[in-house]
Amino acid sequence: MADLFDPAPGDPAPEGRAPRPLADRLRPTRLSEVIGQTKVIGPDGPLGVMLDSGALSSLVFWGPPGVGKTTIARLLADETDLHFVQISAIFSGVAELKKVFEAAKQRRRTGQGTLLFVDEIHRFNKAQQDSFLPHMEDGTILLVGATTENPSFELNAALLSRAQVLVLERLSHAELEQLAARAETEMDRPLPLDAHARRALLEMADGDGRALLNLVEQVAAWRVDGELDTGALRTRLMRRAAQYDKSGDGHYNLISALHKSVRGSDPDASLYWFARMLEAGEDPRYLARRITRMAVEDIGLADPEAQRLCLEGWQTYERLGSPEGELALAQAVIYLALAPKSNAAYAAYKAARRAAKSTGSLMPPKHILNAPTSLMKDQGYGSGYAYDHDAEDGFSGQDYFPDDMDRAAFYAPVERGFERDLKKRVEYFAKLRRERSE
Repeated sequence: MADLFDPAPGDPAPEGRAPRPLADRLRPTRLSEVIGQTKVIGPDGPLGVMLDSGALSSLVFWGPPGVGKTTIARLLADETDLHFVQISAIFSGVAELKKVFEAAKQRRRTGQGTLLFVDEIHRFNKAQQDSFLPHMEDGTILLVGATTENPSFELNAALLSRAQVLVLERLSHAELEQLAARAETEMDRPLPLDAHARRALLEMADGDGRALLNLVEQVAAWRVDGELDTGALRTRLMRRAAQYDKSGDGHYNLISALHKSVRGSDPDASLYWFARMLEAGEDPRYLARRITRMAVEDIGLADPEAQRLCLEGWQTYERLGSPEGELALAQAVIYLALAPKSNAAYAAYKAARRAAKSTGSLMPPKHILNAPTSLMKDQGYGSGYAYDHDAEDGFSGQDYFPDDMDRAAFYAPVERGFERDLKKRVEYFAKLRRERSE
């Protein structure tokens, strides 16, 4: 399969010819040759159905790097006989967009449609995104945008209403293996790796097909005797950092996974997501803050020790730093996952805030107001107040809500952990309150 003019990795290129990169040599020529993304481009996928019905609309491909966004867009143009134009939002401005739209109009007059592929489309501002709309509506262009960011946050509503968002996924281990095998066939040589090292190479690609082919090309260029093991591979190759944007979807997806694993009482999954974030370079102080929030929100008074342990772990990290202090945070994560769960205090707080917002500026009842002046005493401030320490059981049962507001019950403790005891106290005081109001 190798082109005679394409030298094998490590061999010199013919004079005057630069070797074509492996990723370019393996670029599919038909959609059926694309590895992965069958949920999108397969016969029952949304793009497959569009092509079968002939009802193709503008699209936004949302997915991580190296999963085929550009390749699929180019092949889509080939299969629909549209002229393919590619621009990048990083390097293009309004002036270039105007030229692209004008050229597309000229083609349309001759009966040729245009598929405009916009890489990193989320980098265009709102005004630039709006400039696509009239040309999408009148059929001058079929827009295909590509983004690694969540379109819901990065693209304006008008553009999203005219384009269908298709989610492309990182390549699975099996799909990466298929791609590596295709590369070996193209190069006409196997990779000099044992089974464990081969798996490690696929893991380094982190679901990115383009990254894998770049790694394969490096490994194939090595002149070695026999097969390399994992240790030798890692010595020769810098491990590729996992895809992770501290301000983007990766950040929020992983902290969501950590939070829900803690809430779901799974210490192993909790530790995994905690470790994933650390490996990706997340600030441990951010994690300390978030796990303390988890202790308050999801454990609350079912185990008051949880919050204390988080604060102590946070303080330990501040004193020891990384990596020693991260162990204290890991211990807190384990404790939170195994602690009894209750969001009763969190729910009560939110309910009280809603009530406070809806009741406005209602005054407290006069009997619980202080009366430091004679005028205030004459107005009834403090009149009738019952001092609870003087009452039987240390409980007067008075109403402390505003006069024009019905008594509310915000806090409903659960039958777990320490809140079992708190529930008994709530029920005890409620019983006394009923008895003393009769």
